[in-house]
Amino acid sequence: MPHSLYLGSGIVQPRLKEYDTQHDNIPAASEDDDSGPVKYRPSLAAVRSCMKYSIVELSTSLFIFALFVNSAILIVAGASLYNTDAASADLFGIHKLLAHQLAPVAGTIFALALLLSGISAGIVCTIAGQMICEGQLSWAVKPWVRRLMTRSISITPSIIIAGAVGQDGLSAALDGSQVALSVILPFVSAPLIYFTCRNRYMTMSSSNGDLISMRNHWFTAAIAIFIWLVIVVMNVALLVLLGLGVD
Repeated sequence: MPHSLYLGSGIVQPRLKEYDTQHDNIPAASEDDDSGPVKYRPSLAAVRSCMKYSIVELSTSLFIFALFVNSAILIVAGASLYNTDAASADLFGIHKLLAHQLAPVAGTIFALALLLSGISAGIVCTIAGQMICEGQLSWAVKPWVRRLMTRSISITPSIIIAGAVGQDGLSAALDGSQVALSVILPFVSAPLIYFTCRNRYMTMSSSNGDLISMRNHWFTAAIAIFIWLVIVVMNVALLVLLGLGVD
């Protein structure tokens, strides 16, 4: 999800400050300083420590948990739903196929997984929205109000679509939401790639005053740009095919 990029950046900030607080790297404010509170800037040691932690965390979640879970989904689907009506089935049809081809409990597990996925997506949206509003808009809202607003915005269209056009409308809305997320992704990731490749934004001072560049290595930047271009080309092709009416 594109907004998870904001969530990842926001989660790192308290980790940086916690590291500097534990290691006494935050300078104390002077009593003669009337300029207001000192703006916190993370130390080089905090950045390097949190970077190692984030790399291990992301690698573990992507290449261990996500890899095996997605592989299990593909293996089960390929073994049980091959050469059936699953090619044109929506979520409701897949639930029926799993319950019929495997066991009723398989359909129940599938429905439960969708429910938990929706709950986790709602949590990510709520926290990311809070970080964006407080950081970029300086708009502080009580957590329960933000949760109510986020849930209402996400659930109300689904209820209206389900009541107006039924099951087919829900499937079309789901497909449309996935297309929208895919189209938005390049616009969100492009600034991230740009900022992390520039010394202007990725240079910081060490304890002895030396400037340290933290920008992406050229190889990392090349891979990121290549993946970004692939996503853009695929999105353009997707929009063209949708415009032509090709499924």
